[in-house]
Formats: sequence, structure tokens, C-alpha cells
Amino acid sequence: MIIGSHVSYGRDGLLGSAVEAISYGANTFMFYTGAPQNTIRKPIDMETTKEALKLMQENNIDINSVICHAPYIINLANNKDLSKYEFSINFLKNEIARCEMLGVKWLVLHPGSSVGIEKKDALNNIINALNQVINKDTRVMVLLETMAGKGTELGSSLEEIKYIIDGIEYKDKIGVCLDTCHLNDAGYDLELFDQFLDNFEQIIGISYIKCMHVNDSKNEIASHKDRHANIGFGTLGFDKIWKIINNKRLEGIPKILETPYIGNDDNDKERIYPPYKFEIEMLKNNVFNENLLDDIRKFYKN
Repeated sequence: MIIGSHVSYGRDGLLGSAVEAISYGANTFMFYTGAPQNTIRKPIDMETTKEALKLMQENNIDINSVICHAPYIINLANNKDLSKYEFSINFLKNEIARCEMLGVKWLVLHPGSSVGIEKKDALNNIINALNQVINKDTRVMVLLETMAGKGTELGSSLEEIKYIIDGIEYKDKIGVCLDTCHLNDAGYDLELFDQFLDNFEQIIGISYIKCMHVNDSKNEIASHKDRHANIGFGTLGFDKIWKIINNKRLEGIPKILETPYIGNDDNDKERIYPPYKFEIEMLKNNVFNENLLDDIRKFYKN
């Protein structure tokens, strides 16, 4: 199983990300090249990047399985303000260039939100933007993430994802990232995951699936809310998630946890701890730990 989690990038760049992933027992990871909510980006240090690649090789982490995530501030769907639309396009170009410098080949992207314009126009805006960003020389594949359909989000149905892909000129440079929480919240019954994959094959083609975000959901199916839960502590449950990520048709695809950090206790809400070391262990061993949250708190307190 190729499994890891979201990790920080921070001061040491890719090196810090690799160190954190290794501490979780992961063999892949996902990172943002800067804060996902803003445009601040520091130059890439190629010396520490070389150190990171060496460390990853020594710890069985293949750079070809590592995922970058584009920042949330990019919205390719709305062009009412042309300056903001063009900013999103240029910022995405910059993120792709940064990935290429790091040797990362996958960039996950939220398709965008229509925010007051017609859905078809918004989908066409995404297509137009991606065709400006992706060219024959692009070495990074953009992965459209399946969304929960919160607000005016696009990409919550396979039909919308297909519409975008159909409009992309260089289809060998576009793919899909499934998100288990988002699929549930969008209305897909993951109890019937094989049927979902059959449907995906018919509409889009399973070969387009290049990555999966593995999250439980705090919400019932078709809630369109997008609230992640820790593995086994949401409405999907451990057994269902384990079966999904071990589906033979998704073998070899990186699985990335984005589950919530765990709070210390009710009297100390400021301290939070990453759950990934424990969740990765559960999923590798196919053993659900009902004391997961307490075990995480005890581990980090010590």
C-alpha cells in the first residue's frame, strides 16, 4: 500500500516534509509549497531539496508517488473579475513550475466555484484556464479533486469532471484525485464502491484516477458539507474505508490522509496532535483501534 498524509512544508521545504512523513511510517506524502490560504511563497532551496530526495530514497519514499496540492485561493471557475481570474491562472502556472523544480509530478487542484455565474460558463472557464496552464512541455499532471458540492463548488459529480476533461487539449496531462469524504458528501454510496468504479470507468475511465484522499466523514451521505473525520470515527467507518483503499483496481495509487488533528482535551484546546502515525498503522494492519484518539494524546504528551 502506498500511503501517507498531508505534511507541512515550512522552513526546510521538501526536506521537512520528508522528515515528518518518515516519522509517521509513511511511504508517500502530500504537501503545499506554501500556506494554502495565501500567496506567500519562498524560493525553493535546491540544496535542501537534494537532501530531501536522498533521505526519501533511503526510506522507501518514491518521489514519483509524492503529491503536491494547489492552494485553495486558486479559483479557475469565476471570471467576473478578470484580474482575479488571471491571477489564479498565473499562480497555478507558478505552482506547476515549483513542482517541476522539486521533481514532483502530481498537483491536486480544486476545480473551482462558480460564485454567481452559470454553471456551464464556470466549467468552461476552468477548461479555458487549464488550457492556458497546460501545454505540450508541462511535466506535471494536474489532478482534479472530486468535491463535496458545498456552496457553488464544481466537480462534485463525475459528469462535471468529465466535462472538464473533455475540454482539455493535452488529456495525458490531466487526471483525477478521489476524496472519500467528498464522494460521500456529494451523494455517492461508498458501500457500493465497485459499482462507483464501474460508473467511473464508463463515464471517465479509471485510468484517469491517479491519487486518493482518504478521509472519514462527519456527515451523512449527500450532505454537501465537506467535514472530514478521523478514520473509523465518522459515517463511513473503518471497514468501508479499508475495503476502498485496498480495491484491486486502485492498486499502486497513492492514498493520502487529510484527517483532523486531535485536540489535547476540553481544558486545553490549543494543543493539537497529528493522527497520521496511528491511522497509517491501523490501515496497514487492518485493525481498527477504538482508543485511537486517547492513544494519540498519550503518545504526544509523553
